Amino acid sequence: MSHSLINTEIKPFQATAFQNGEFVEVTEASLKGQWSVVFFYPADFTFVCPTELGDLADHYEELKARGVEVYAVSTDTHFTHKAWHDTSETIGKIQFPMIGDPTGTITRNFGVMIEEAGLAERGTFVIDPEGKIQIIEINAGGIGRDASELVRKIKAAQYVAAHPGEVCPAKWKEGEETLAPSLDLVGKI
Repeated sequence: MSHSLINTEIKPFQATAFQNGEFVEVTEASLKGQWSVVFFYPADFTFVCPTELGDLADHYEELKARGVEVYAVSTDTHFTHKAWHDTSETIGKIQFPMIGDPTGTITRNFGVMIEEAGLAERGTFVIDPEGKIQIIEINAGGIGRDASELVRKIKAAQYVAAHPGEVCPAKWKEGEETLAPSLDLVGKI
């Protein structure tokens, strides 16, 4: 990827997801009007992936309460997602949409396709209500993600979006002081 996708608008897509026992259609328009997390992972029925998705499922109520929808995406089909959901206790907890991307369109749109394998990198994208990407995190295959750290970053992104002119320093947690960059602040941090 030669340029960053930060602050770029998500590209059009159309896909089928498995959610709560049903197949549902999802497009880029589904992601607009609310905060969204697009959570790419390599494949169903693997090892690190279910631990990550289970962790995300454990934080889903908190994210929903903040007006955030989560979309898990792999290059598996929506049928495979259903089979995994029906057979794995961990994946069975998931209530958010699991998007099937067998053509790799969405995975390529976000720049996380491992072409030689036809699989997605462990990419996490936080998208604002205008459909613009605000956070990107990409991990190597063996490194699992932490949903509590993702929640902290989303809180910071939502705070900054709601408070123009303020920024959140390192390790910022909800309720802590923020910074208002100005000439007076230069050299004082």
